[in-house]
Amino acid sequence: MRDSIISGLNDPPELERLYRKNKTEFREIFSSVYSEYRELPIVQFWKERLNYQSEAISWGSRHEFIFIFITSLIAGLLAKFPVIFDISEEFFYPRNIGFLVFPFLTAYFGWKNNLSFKKTIFIIGFMLASMLYINFLPNDLESDTLILACLHLPLLLWVIFGLSFTGKEFRHFNKRLEFLRFNGDLVVMSALLVIAGIIMTGITIGLFDLIGYDITEFYFEYVVIFALPAIPLLAALLTQTNPQLVNKVSPIIAKIFSPLVLIMLAIYLGAIIYSGKDPYNDREFLLIFNLLLIGVMALILFSVAESSTNEKGLSGVWVLLPLSILTIIVNSIALSAIIFRISELGFTPNRVAVLGANILILIHLLIVAFRLYKAISRKGSVMEVGKSIVQYFPVYFIWTIVVVFLFPVLFNFK
Repeated sequence: MRDSIISGLNDPPELERLYRKNKTEFREIFSSVYSEYRELPIVQFWKERLNYQSEAISWGSRHEFIFIFITSLIAGLLAKFPVIFDISEEFFYPRNIGFLVFPFLTAYFGWKNNLSFKKTIFIIGFMLASMLYINFLPNDLESDTLILACLHLPLLLWVIFGLSFTGKEFRHFNKRLEFLRFNGDLVVMSALLVIAGIIMTGITIGLFDLIGYDITEFYFEYVVIFALPAIPLLAALLTQTNPQLVNKVSPIIAKIFSPLVLIMLAIYLGAIIYSGKDPYNDREFLLIFNLLLIGVMALILFSVAESSTNEKGLSGVWVLLPLSILTIIVNSIALSAIIFRISELGFTPNRVAVLGANILILIHLLIVAFRLYKAISRKGSVMEVGKSIVQYFPVYFIWTIVVVFLFPVLFNFK
């Protein structure tokens, strides 16, 4: 792509064709081209075009708004199924919580990216098969495999959502990194909308209470339950039509919290020695230890995704490398603890699931840390760090499929 862009500097139609062919890759490579050919008027033009951000807030097209409204209405009706069809909430929501969000986000980006008929049929078929499967599992609230399947199914739906987001560029690692960055922006925008919704809810209920009407139950059953599934859809629309709103917030959050988490993790590991607590004999402590691991791992992944957009992200690598090393230590402790518990108490679905996840995360952390070290030592690039992240995602996907679809059978639905 870089050679094609350089050769196209004297051929404006060719540059436009390259841009339309792969906008993400064009944007990322053009920054290096600009540093070498900035004196050319056409390069100055493309720099302004690629970095232009409107100050006005866009609500998308009329068709987009109608699409979001209809899908939000359908998501809200789906959330009301326990009331409409007299279904137990304990049965419905743990199994179907992911279907209140991801199918509609998937449909939105599938529509925006004009997915092929073959890919659309695959996505719909997978969604329907997953929904039927999870709802036909034996209704045993004490079943570990059922709980694991319910916890892991949203991850599968998230991957299918990623397939819709990346569209025809699914195999391109830059587009996968863009999807990872988009998730960070989506979380930020959704959090802002939730905060605004909470404030509005409090004001609305309070105002009606002043005039003698208690609308709390009505408001939560007929307003909040429709509004909640709509939040990620509206957040997706706003982040896509107004990238200037949050595309600078997520990197700032990552840069602030990465060093803070690094300091906290170092102090925490030291405090464990004096606390008398250990994950080898304390099951709840092991659970919290693994949740900490997942949280820090997610922070590393999103921080690398932000840093890998350009070589200027190298400054953040100096924080991410020691953070990765400390996380590897945490992972190793958790892994040794679960192996100890298996050797003492035997195999269970939960222990096998945690063991597999810890092994996969440890391998991934080692790969990422190695790439970070190469980037710092100038033997590799920051882009290669990002590439090492997204290339490993299919491994998680396969493991999640095993946990959701094979564990119930292998452990006899216990």
